[in-house]
Amino acid sequence: MKTETSLFSRLLLRVALVLFLGAAGIVTAAWFYAAAAADEAFDRLLQGAAFQIAENMVVEDGALEINMPSSAFELLGLATRDRIFYRVVGTDGKTLTGYEDLQPPIDLAESRRAPVFVSTRYGNTDVRMTIGARAVSDPTLSGWVYIILAQTTEARTALASELMARAVILVAVMACATLFATALALRLSLRPVVDLSRVLHDREPQDLTPLAVEVPRELSPFVGSINYFMRRLDERMRLLHRFIGDSAHQIRTPLTALLAQLSLVDEKGLSNEGRHHLARVRARVEELSHLTNQLLGHAMVIHRFDSEKLVPIDIRDVARRAFKRAVPLSLDPDIVAAFEAPDAPVIVLGDALSLREAMVNVIDNALRHGAVAKLDVRVSVTGETALFAVEDDGPGIPPERWPEVITRFASSRSERHVSGLGFAIAAEVANLLGGHLRFHAAAEGCGFTTIIELPLHQEVRA
Repeated sequence: MKTETSLFSRLLLRVALVLFLGAAGIVTAAWFYAAAAADEAFDRLLQGAAFQIAENMVVEDGALEINMPSSAFELLGLATRDRIFYRVVGTDGKTLTGYEDLQPPIDLAESRRAPVFVSTRYGNTDVRMTIGARAVSDPTLSGWVYIILAQTTEARTALASELMARAVILVAVMACATLFATALALRLSLRPVVDLSRVLHDREPQDLTPLAVEVPRELSPFVGSINYFMRRLDERMRLLHRFIGDSAHQIRTPLTALLAQLSLVDEKGLSNEGRHHLARVRARVEELSHLTNQLLGHAMVIHRFDSEKLVPIDIRDVARRAFKRAVPLSLDPDIVAAFEAPDAPVIVLGDALSLREAMVNVIDNALRHGAVAKLDVRVSVTGETALFAVEDDGPGIPPERWPEVITRFASSRSERHVSGLGFAIAAEVANLLGGHLRFHAAAEGCGFTTIIELPLHQEVRA
């Protein structure tokens, strides 16, 4: 199954993206707000200074006298990083005092209704300028006097930057806190998904009953689909179990009857060639019966591991029953078969029927293709591992072919004999029980051992 980004990561990434875009918008708005706030604060200082200058103008003897108030420049001097420029234009349009070249970019008459603020340049410096007007009404002098004040923008830019920095810090802290809270909320919200996954993971393979777990409404269709699937799977498993049972009965019965019919054939009336053909037919029927039993045994093993719960079992009893089943009463008297097991129980976690099937296949393979005069079946314990070993005095299997013989229908001891599913069943059962199948060849080349290794049950280890 292809692994993709988790749902939590995808949701958190999308929330983080939304937070980033929102934070960017807030920071942008904060920059404009900081600049506007700084302009408003310093504009009020400029306007106050202009009003003070205007209030200190008097007409004496038909001439306009200006007493520049020190308090006005002291107020502007609070911004120590800025420079101040001023100009007073009389009623005749001439400069009464100040910088002659301080020229606003607008018509002075526009300031008659209300003070005007503009941003411009004076010399090579950016300045913020205010233009104020005062009407002079005197018998000897009348008209409009204009006060022009300009201030460099270093202080207001510094103030805007400081406000902006504080806003950025605040937004960053809030965004991080929001992201953390969102991550926590997502974890809590997605916990039902994790709980559902844990329920499915901890369930036994053979447990196909419907899930009984409380989930949010959004997960109900998912749980319903799982329950529907398990019901269908349970039906298929029941059909498979029935098929295996029916097949075992329907196939084994004719084969057994056929072998019985062949045993009744009178060989005395047959020619040598006829007896040869009869022997070949009997051998093929026996091979077919053996292979059929292995196929049904393999299907039974697969089904049981999918439907039966593993329980602690004593493999001494399982091995003893397998030995009795696999070693026929009509065994060649030249072959000595022995069984050996310890007195103490050897407990493993498994399925007795499937494990017995695996042991029967190993013993049967040794009898058919290996044993010449000796067959030893042993159960032992080494460390935390239980061992089931079948040793014969046959020529064995070359080491380079060991990986091959545990596959289905691989040739066994010679090219004339085929192991069918025997080693494959044994290896599969061992793997499903947490162990493995291995081989050991005698150094002198005469003697071969097949070993099933299984881990001891946890309670036994403790």
